[in-house]
Amino acid sequence: MMFSKFSTTKIWLALMGLAFLVSCSDAPDKISFSGDTMGTTYSVTLYTKDPRHNKDEIKRKVDIVLERVNAQMSTYDPESELSQFNQFKSTEPVVISRALERVVTRALEIAEQTDGALDVTIGPLVNLWGFGPQAKPENEPTESELREARQKTGYQKLRVENHQLIKDNPQMYVDLSTIAKGYGVDRVAHLLEQLRIKQYLIEIGGEILVKGGKPDEASWRLAIEKPVSTERAVQDVVELNDGALATSGDYRNYYEENGRRYSHIIDPATGSPIQHNLVSASVYADDTMSADAYATALLVAGTDKAKVFSEKHNLAVMLIYKTEDGFDEYISDAFEPLLSKQE
Repeated sequence: MMFSKFSTTKIWLALMGLAFLVSCSDAPDKISFSGDTMGTTYSVTLYTKDPRHNKDEIKRKVDIVLERVNAQMSTYDPESELSQFNQFKSTEPVVISRALERVVTRALEIAEQTDGALDVTIGPLVNLWGFGPQAKPENEPTESELREARQKTGYQKLRVENHQLIKDNPQMYVDLSTIAKGYGVDRVAHLLEQLRIKQYLIEIGGEILVKGGKPDEASWRLAIEKPVSTERAVQDVVELNDGALATSGDYRNYYEENGRRYSHIIDPATGSPIQHNLVSASVYADDTMSADAYATALLVAGTDKAKVFSEKHNLAVMLIYKTEDGFDEYISDAFEPLLSKQE
């Protein structure tokens, strides 16, 4: 029950400074745990003064929430709700869960907003290039194969009406891997809020949501990785008290064939892996689902278009792109205040 046979972690975000020195008798307890979900891993760190908050019980409830999301949105589980829709070769409306409705609706909103840079219908192309449940192709797809796959794609051919999902082409295949992990983070946050936990950090495959800062009034410090596959080093550090941070990068999930590099990020406009100089896009937003989707859309769009979009919509964005001398970065006005001032 996974979203990808490759690591779906788009970027490594080092969780820094989580140690809390107990200085008084009524200091909150720190609870941390982790596990596997959606073909990647998750981790939760929280602080609580409520003695009824038991680590094993909270983890059990978190696992139930994530299993539910996976059962709704996985393309690797043939019995999932989304897989059943993909297997339904008809244009008749299909009644779907409110969760799936919410995620698809948000994906279509961002698709429209980004002129199709985010497109959850490109599953046939993802599979054709070897980044889905099917095996990596022995040869690069032909123009004929690409043309046939593209006829099955297009976010405009997918719609939600009256709690039903409708596809105009019965062969369409929906892949929510660009937004579902973010939604999973938000669902876990909803659970913690129900448990009256107000200080926490949740991470799934590199997508992070934090709430309430830390007990010593310090912010959560998150490090964004340099976009290189040869080492793991910090590019920048951000400090957050509340909100979500998601990063999409093309430098870990890829393969090479005949001297050419194939990224897992597919450009819906061309039907092929992206080839521009933008290698990493980080987005801060109120909810992780939106941050996750925007990060992918901006990476698909490329440096220039991503800059224009972030400025137009006042989006908090950090872009890292290749230059002749290495890497450079663009930081939007809305993202600048998030950067750590510490040396």
